[in-house]
Amino acid sequence: MGYPISHSRSPVIHRLFALQTRENLQYELLQVSPEKLETAIRQFQRTGGKGLNITVPHKTEVTKLVDKISDRAATAGAVNTLSFRGGEVLGDNTDGIGLLRDLAVNLGVTIEGANILILGAGGATRGIVGPLLEMQPASLWIANRSLDKAQLLADRFSKTGPVSACRFNVVPVSTKYDLIINATSAGVHGEAPPYPSAAVSGSTFCYDLSYGLKPTPFCIWARESGAAQSVMGWGMLVEQAAESFNIWRGIRPDTAPVLKQMVIAA
Repeated sequence: MGYPISHSRSPVIHRLFALQTRENLQYELLQVSPEKLETAIRQFQRTGGKGLNITVPHKTEVTKLVDKISDRAATAGAVNTLSFRGGEVLGDNTDGIGLLRDLAVNLGVTIEGANILILGAGGATRGIVGPLLEMQPASLWIANRSLDKAQLLADRFSKTGPVSACRFNVVPVSTKYDLIINATSAGVHGEAPPYPSAAVSGSTFCYDLSYGLKPTPFCIWARESGAAQSVMGWGMLVEQAAESFNIWRGIRPDTAPVLKQMVIAA
């Protein structure tokens, strides 16, 4: 469920997972406007639905509609996976683990001891800060156009690890960033993105939570700025989907062949 939803590749991913695991699963896109979210979830539950993925702009609002929430969803303040058991609605968040699995397992990026910069302080960032801090980076900066929004997030996670906030235009560049994660949609509509080129070095791994049929503005910027590597978020998309699939079906699909298929198709 999302609004809009037509761009989503999730049905393809879950169809491939179902074929691989021989699970009888039907997964469809449901476009639901914010004011109809609760009604749509209750109706889906009543008609025998087993689970839902929730995407923008509903991830925060849906936390108010669940009966039980997982620790990682509560920490994130956002839910992207619902399951229905015993008449109850259970909320979880698979975005953080999806990102970590892609970075650590698929891409071989070391988080422990790394200096990390996240661009953007919206819902996407909220879902990944906690899991990243659990991996014990040396530092984690959240940069945003509005300092207040970034500071609120930094304060939220300050007890978990070394997290700080700043504006885009004052990102500390005395630090050598090992990993820069883009959690904004900046540059997509042609405007000049506010990315700090001085933060990139020849050893920086740049990761865009967004993905597309061609390199995103962030990935192009990262390459032009001299980053060691720039990657789109296809792997996170597939890995978070696998975690959701496991919650619903109790089976973890093999993500490697599905990811390969998605990237080739892109």
